[in-house]
Amino acid sequence: MPYHRPTLARKNDHIRINLEKDVSFRQVTTQLEAYRFIHQALPEINLEDVDTSTTFLGHTFAFPLLIAPMTGGTQMGERLNRVLAEVAQEIGIGMGLGSMRAALEAPETRATFQMRRYAPDIFLVANLGAIQLNYGYGPADCQKLVELVEANALHLHLNPLQEALQPEGDTNFAGLVERIAEVCAALSVPVIVKEVGAGLSTRAAHRLLEAGVAALDVAGAGGTSWSQVEMHRQRKPDQRQVAQTFREWGIPTAQSLQMARDAAPSLPLIASGGLRDGVEIAKALALGADLTSMAGALLRTAATTPESLYSHIDIIRRQLQVTMFAVGAQTIAALKETPLLHAPT
Repeated sequence: MPYHRPTLARKNDHIRINLEKDVSFRQVTTQLEAYRFIHQALPEINLEDVDTSTTFLGHTFAFPLLIAPMTGGTQMGERLNRVLAEVAQEIGIGMGLGSMRAALEAPETRATFQMRRYAPDIFLVANLGAIQLNYGYGPADCQKLVELVEANALHLHLNPLQEALQPEGDTNFAGLVERIAEVCAALSVPVIVKEVGAGLSTRAAHRLLEAGVAALDVAGAGGTSWSQVEMHRQRKPDQRQVAQTFREWGIPTAQSLQMARDAAPSLPLIASGGLRDGVEIAKALALGADLTSMAGALLRTAATTPESLYSHIDIIRRQLQVTMFAVGAQTIAALKETPLLHAPT
């Protein structure tokens, strides 16, 4: 298939805009702030014994964090991916790669995604836009991506709003769940379906469960507004106005997480979309997540120095550990059973 060079420019645009522009939601939040833990003055555990490690899809994590898919396909993307991969390896967490359509269509871009040489042991996730399954791609292409980067799983990401706001967007989402089911049945590794920042509804989660996905990443509203990112890319005033209208669109992360948990009680869930620190990670786990994921905040730190990224992630881990200590949860399993107070804002 022909590879459109503007795709590479778009990837650099996305990185640049996320680093330089305000692309946050202005009013909509994750709604995690509406929940509080019950402090335990007698936790009856030793802080040093608090164990933040967990397993997800058979892989061990030092603490429940996956660096969210962000980039690849360009020189800038390769530099950032290497930093992210090396730090993930050092700390013992997971990493998702940015959309890998470029790797299928332009062989010279493949090295920008091949991070296994820097991170031989991490849980590494390949990535393709699910919409591409309606534009000529299939299970064999997905398997090729997995093998190319020696991935442990595949992300199929859903981004209908973002595609609708791109002049070059692919918007034929009709019958897509059937194509996803075909990939789930054929692939050699688990398939994780994720949104990109507008959340998964109860209906979407249920349909994906029926399609045979191995896990879901809700990627709710409250972090990066991709409609705002696309607004900054628009040159025509009318297109900018349309994109701007959807800045606050989406299901807040906390609500989407609960919707997905209700729709798929037994399915592993990843919570992402605006998570900022270890306390919010703990809240997400207590609300039903099995793993959490962060993007924007880590991307901005990765663009500085590897040392800064390592420090940032280690602070998040320590915040989680102290939260677990303060609620008397010695393990992640115990934390997931910890009650939360709900005080709607």
